[in-house]
Amino acid sequence: MASHNARADSLSLLLFTLRSGKLMAINLLKVSEIIPCPPLTKLPESHPHVKGVATLRGNSLSVIDLSRAIGERPLEDPLGGCLIVTDISRSKQGLHVQAVSKIVHCLSTDIKPPPFGSGNKSFITGVTRVDNTLVQVLDIEKVIHGIAPPAHEPIISELNPDDAAVLAATNILVVDDSQVALQQSVHTLRSLGIECHTARSAKDAINTLLDLQGTDQEINVVVSDIEMSEMDGFAFTRTLRETPDFKHLYVLLHTSLDSAMNSEKARLAGANAVLTKFSSPELTDCLIVAARAVAYSES
Repeated sequence: MASHNARADSLSLLLFTLRSGKLMAINLLKVSEIIPCPPLTKLPESHPHVKGVATLRGNSLSVIDLSRAIGERPLEDPLGGCLIVTDISRSKQGLHVQAVSKIVHCLSTDIKPPPFGSGNKSFITGVTRVDNTLVQVLDIEKVIHGIAPPAHEPIISELNPDDAAVLAATNILVVDDSQVALQQSVHTLRSLGIECHTARSAKDAINTLLDLQGTDQEINVVVSDIEMSEMDGFAFTRTLRETPDFKHLYVLLHTSLDSAMNSEKARLAGANAVLTKFSSPELTDCLIVAARAVAYSES
């Protein structure tokens, strides 16, 4: 497998702190702005981790008490601190934090998977070092999912026979380092009567592809997250395109970031398509397109 350290993707992280003072980070592409904590309106029926609702330029913004959401001690000044306004998975929310520290630039290869044993209660997707200090990368999707699980959209249970047949003949590998996002994709596939293989990192995905090569389960469609530790979705796609046995795989990049922002980068990496998380009907449509492309190329 070709080494891609020299061409690892760069990313910008916004560092922030909660009461403990330890540094946490969020991908800057997920942040739309940072503002002082505005007055909040408490909603009686809201989730206990939601502090209230702020009004931002005429729009309502749900404000998450990030300390409570990830099991940390509350902020010393519940009215102080600031809001990191995030824009991911087609929605905006405010994260109430103690303070924003700075923006740092690093490589995707600098972000390592969480320490083994972090378990399902962990709210981090990776760790890195900044000025010799450990920084934890927040799993914001997991935080939001815990507070407001996506409404179950009506999944297309009745595919037309042609689409059902072409999907049934496809072997799909879903790659995502967020357990929550992985489960959403698997749920959509299972509702269509399709079992798939899964991997939590690009490295695991490559091992799975190698293991299944030459079997009746050989993968022909890969659905991959973009933001992953060590090797992100762009580098993973480039690796596949440069590996003779895998260069013909259909690759759909599935991201919580705005897909329009990533479409050119995805195309340059060699991906066939890019989709913003999470919409079951749109994922289904993309998979039918993928399955048809695979069937056509194999015929």
